[in-house]
Amino acid sequence: MKIQTVVVLGLLLAMLGCSKLTLENYGKITVGMPYDKVVQLIGLPGQCDDVMGLRNCTWGDDKRSVHVNFLAGQVLLFSSSNLK
Repeated sequence: MKIQTVVVLGLLLAMLGCSKLTLENYGKITVGMPYDKVVQLIGLPGQCDDVMGLRNCTWGDDKRSVHVNFLAGQVLLFSSSNLK
């Protein structure tokens, strides 16, 4: 019973905005960082497109977002919009 309560509370906190998509975490992204490390920092992307060896991933929504381009699985370029 206690484990179920902890799991439910964790899900509720995640849904209430305890997002990893923060300015602080964005500031930790560096050129050359592997895709998996970026996911550890800011979570799974909402969308990724792969074109000719370049992966373009987006986190967030229209109000705030992070965009990262990966080449060979490593950060090539990254940008953000309205992070606080």
